[in-house]
Amino acid sequence: MKKALPRSSYMVVFGDTKMEFPDTYDLVDIVEKQCKEEGINFYRAASHFEPEESWRLFGPPSRVLRWCCTVHKAAPQTLKIREVLGKNDYVGMDFVGVRAHESATRATYDEENFGKKQKGQYSHNPILEWTSAEIWLYIFSHNLPINNTYKKGNSRAGCLFCPMGGGKSDSFRYLCYKNEIDKYTDIIRDTIADENIGTYITNGGWIERKNGRDIIGNETKYTEEIIGDDLVITIRNPSTDWHEWIKTLGEVSFEYNVEQISNGFRISVPKQYDKSSECKLFKQVFHKAAYCVKCGVCEANCRNGCISFKDGLAITNCLHCKQCHNIDDGCLAYHSMQLPKNGGRVMKSINTFADHAPKIEWIQAFFEKGTEFFTDNTLGPMQISMFKRFLLDAKLAEKNKTTPFYDVVTRLGWESEEAWGLILVQLAYQNPQIKWYIDNMPINETFPRQYLEDKLVEAEISPKDAKSILKAFKRLTEIPLGYVINFGTTENSGRQLSSLRRCKSTLSSELVLLYALYRYAEACEGYYQFNLSTLMDVNVDSVGISPVKIFGFERDEMEAMLRGLSAKYNDFIDADFTHDLEKIALRDYHTSADVIDLF
Repeated sequence: MKKALPRSSYMVVFGDTKMEFPDTYDLVDIVEKQCKEEGINFYRAASHFEPEESWRLFGPPSRVLRWCCTVHKAAPQTLKIREVLGKNDYVGMDFVGVRAHESATRATYDEENFGKKQKGQYSHNPILEWTSAEIWLYIFSHNLPINNTYKKGNSRAGCLFCPMGGGKSDSFRYLCYKNEIDKYTDIIRDTIADENIGTYITNGGWIERKNGRDIIGNETKYTEEIIGDDLVITIRNPSTDWHEWIKTLGEVSFEYNVEQISNGFRISVPKQYDKSSECKLFKQVFHKAAYCVKCGVCEANCRNGCISFKDGLAITNCLHCKQCHNIDDGCLAYHSMQLPKNGGRVMKSINTFADHAPKIEWIQAFFEKGTEFFTDNTLGPMQISMFKRFLLDAKLAEKNKTTPFYDVVTRLGWESEEAWGLILVQLAYQNPQIKWYIDNMPINETFPRQYLEDKLVEAEISPKDAKSILKAFKRLTEIPLGYVINFGTTENSGRQLSSLRRCKSTLSSELVLLYALYRYAEACEGYYQFNLSTLMDVNVDSVGISPVKIFGFERDEMEAMLRGLSAKYNDFIDADFTHDLEKIALRDYHTSADVIDLF
């Protein structure tokens, strides 16, 4: 920047979430001092909330309730830049240091976008394609200051206690910053009603939170139900005036009635409008009225300066752009604190086998008889039902008929390594129970049965289903998934299952890896270029499942197989590991189905 632009033409803005690594603040102080010495405008942008306050207002953040990024980073930065420029509808360019190598999500970023992170701003990611080696070489060659948290084993320096973290990163952070992290775990203890709060925290129950059900003292402020011919919305103890929020919609095309009740009001709307897009926005008006905590996000979203909280909520000269509704459920506080609409406590189970996981004799009979198996077998009604689910998710059978993939497996040999490598990839994407094992049981770690049961219960699985899911794992280790490609092992204490372990696969098939890579790319919405570091990081949050996470390949194994694939199947893949590039490019004119044809 200093080389390309006059120093008066840009500013440096540090988005202070107030949850950064202590070492980060030391580095920011150094950068701020340097900017002042060189005549560069430097600003800090932060929410008016302290984290100790916001975590209680919104409930602890989680992987699906990430209000923290917007409340503590994006909105304050937007408001600060508006304040500095004196313009609500400014258009600017921010230069961001994100890199594709950091995560599968960031690997999908464009070099330039408009308004995705900051309202009214173009974002340019100039080092998006830089590798870690290139970053460190640049830092050392230019003698730049270094965030000391990297010297303590941390690979990234975002928020100190983040629901998107996990694995060894959490261990490094806790070893280095125990007192700071304890502040956040203490808030979780204070805000969550769970009789096993210790395991809730250590097992990561807090990062799986999906609603406000377990928040202590969380009152129901918004409810809706169909009564007769009307949709009836009830608001109790609202925090802001709905008359202000309704201005954001302009004219409402349907009639509605509002009546005062004790501690609130009740709204009636003809029920035929319930599922309309206009009624969705109408409901959001009352989400805001009920739950608004003045976090500043609606204000930041409004590029016309119509929303203000200076002397209480006031909306003036609204242009009805509805950008203040472009928020999860219209209000992040409602989104994070709402209670399950059905009042239930147990989510739909991932227990897909219901105490009837497949047995080796069932599999053998299926491959011997093919389609005839469905009319000629000795399984009971529940057994055949659960086995059909297994075959469907493995793509071996559908509607009581074998599939073309069954023919491929038969040709390879139904007990072959390649066959079960392919089947495991199918199950990883199609079967939620298999995916749970992969997501929650890192390879070559032994887990006590009780630990995994607690983890399942924390994820709102019933205790009965939790036991069934773990018993099924034992049965899966007894079919070729276990004894051919080493999916996992279990140990018993007497007759009781005592521990479970997912193992590094013995698979060595390059073609199975190629198939897994294409499935990964297709799941990531067709992102066909990535790097080995991304695949090796099993803690990356991604829709696609890395082959490393499925099979447990080591880096040297991956490099060897990728080089082999690049040499033998260059029409499908090109892998380059020279000069730390680690580039893997799949040919986007092929699909995973084309890879199956190679077997």
